[in-house]
Amino acid sequence: MDFTFFLNSVLFGIGLAMDAFSVSLANGLNEPTMKKSKAFGVSGVFAFFQAAMPLIGWVCVHTFIRYFKAVEAFIPYISLVLLVFIGGKMIYECARENKCREACSASSAAECSCEIKKLGFGALIVQGIATSIDALSVGFTIASYDFVSALVSALIIAAVTFVICTFGVFIGTRAGNKLSGKAGYLGGAILIFIGLEIFITSLL
Repeated sequence: MDFTFFLNSVLFGIGLAMDAFSVSLANGLNEPTMKKSKAFGVSGVFAFFQAAMPLIGWVCVHTFIRYFKAVEAFIPYISLVLLVFIGGKMIYECARENKCREACSASSAAECSCEIKKLGFGALIVQGIATSIDALSVGFTIASYDFVSALVSALIIAAVTFVICTFGVFIGTRAGNKLSGKAGYLGGAILIFIGLEIFITSLL
């Protein structure tokens, strides 16, 4: 392991974390009151998957490469479906929340709850898979590494992803507070855009 190895791993981390950063930003927009502990948890989940996928790819290359190549063709489709579904759901819930608030403002009811549904663990796992599944291909790039080197590279990618996604969540929460009532639309649109970007890029 030399300087080039660490530099390449950091660059891998930055490149792979861009989609996760955008989704983290969307999560922050959708949940502007998110606690710091949850924000770190969100970043941790993305970091875990961004590290796990290259390692899984490395294992696939060194074991059943033929089957891995067959699955690789479906990766963009899987990402597209998952992210469009989550983004659409986010937009729907934001519209429902705004409609509820309008009804509340026109009503004389003493209590009216229109809280938007917060990011759940299941949805976060789906996001983590959707934004990192393309990182399986990195397994080909690091195929020449031994397992220890591949593991160290994955940990560096995880650390870089964690830092970038943490910034994304906090930027999103701050912007979300200023975009009350509209942040969910923006967050959902970002997720759908990322899904389309991953899919279209795979076709080029």
